[in-house]
Amino acid sequence: MTMPGVEDAVADGRARQVVVERRLHPVTPFRRAWAPVAVVAGWAVHDPNQAQEQLTRLTTTMLLIVLAVVVPGAALYGFLSWWFTHFAVTDSELRIRTGLFFRRTAHIRLERIQAIDVTQPLLARIAGVAKLRLDVVGADKKDELAFLGEGEARALRAELLARAAGFAPETAHEVGEAPARELLRVPARELAIALALTGATWGALAAALVVPPVLWLATHSVWTVLATGVPLLGAAGASSAGRFVGEYDWTVGESPDGLRIDHGLLDRAHETVPPGRVQTVRIVEPLLWRRRDWVRVELDVAGSANSVLVPVAPRAAAEAVIARVLPGATVPARAALSRPPRRAGRCAPLWWRGYGIAVTDTVFAARHGLLRRNLALVPHAKVQSVRLTQGPWQRLWRVADVRVDTGADKTVTARLRDAQEAAELLRGQAERSRTGRRDARPDRWMA
Repeated sequence: MTMPGVEDAVADGRARQVVVERRLHPVTPFRRAWAPVAVVAGWAVHDPNQAQEQLTRLTTTMLLIVLAVVVPGAALYGFLSWWFTHFAVTDSELRIRTGLFFRRTAHIRLERIQAIDVTQPLLARIAGVAKLRLDVVGADKKDELAFLGEGEARALRAELLARAAGFAPETAHEVGEAPARELLRVPARELAIALALTGATWGALAAALVVPPVLWLATHSVWTVLATGVPLLGAAGASSAGRFVGEYDWTVGESPDGLRIDHGLLDRAHETVPPGRVQTVRIVEPLLWRRRDWVRVELDVAGSANSVLVPVAPRAAAEAVIARVLPGATVPARAALSRPPRRAGRCAPLWWRGYGIAVTDTVFAARHGLLRRNLALVPHAKVQSVRLTQGPWQRLWRVADVRVDTGADKTVTARLRDAQEAAELLRGQAERSRTGRRDARPDRWMA
């Protein structure tokens, strides 16, 4: 006969035996090796005269002593930091234990995971390693495991998703990464043309070319010109070449664990749009894209930093992808969007023509923007609250705004509606939201 306490101890022992702690890839200690070099280089650029003076003071002996102490010390610290970092997957959570002097253990419950992304910076791709980034409900920033072997990172991602989906621990390893079906791929030529037809690109470039000469004529100070011109050139590069490099070879695929997004020329990212977590879909249509009927699709995802679904695509192709993100939803046609009454022009002269709304069985749609059109789609099931706001000037002209709040802390506003229409819209949307939440499918991985 076995005592109950002994049985519990045996069970606990078996549970502890299942948990196997693993270390990160041996290349991990070098992940921050560039930081000291960057600090020294930044100091040298900021004050080159003092940097040269300090360099001339160093004798060969002193330099050798510094190298003999600093380099081994930094190498030892990096090795010990890697040695004392472990992670383990249990039946219900992912544990990450870090810290050389101050220990920290993160317990990430699998059911709280929103998305798991695999990213590969350029040097990581060369080394054959990858970074695993986790979006977790209630966390301000992503937890990450950097770095793992590329194959190990994908296998771990598949295992975590399988366990979050309810697969037994002993079978989660065998599930593997779910197959994906390609829905859309953005050609490089189409992306380059789209960036060239974006007003922000030319605005940033014009500012970078015009502002520094003006400052030079006004101040004759090289440092003022550099302090202003370098950030402007950086902004111009980020809005053109930077976006092209980041959004290169953008591919959207569909799998049981959500929509997968792969992109990047130098740094390759493998992201996932989790099922049922999309709160808002925005269709952005810049002025110069309209002739080609191109659009950009952006997302608001609860608890996730993923914000772009399609950087540029023909409207028909983009709407086909949206239909996979919001099952059963259709994008209202332009003609179906009703404008505010003409008296709304007293509140927003000319710009009132850019506002419009449409309400379907599945989504609340609101448009704003005259030059750069932005159509926001909110599924009824994702509406958290509905509000009607009306200022003194709006009351005079009998118009009001209806604001719809979502779970991603975002608000979609139907601007300058007729006051009576706004009141009816408020009551109707509250009822549609209750019905939508009742009939919504559960958010589940690999459903």
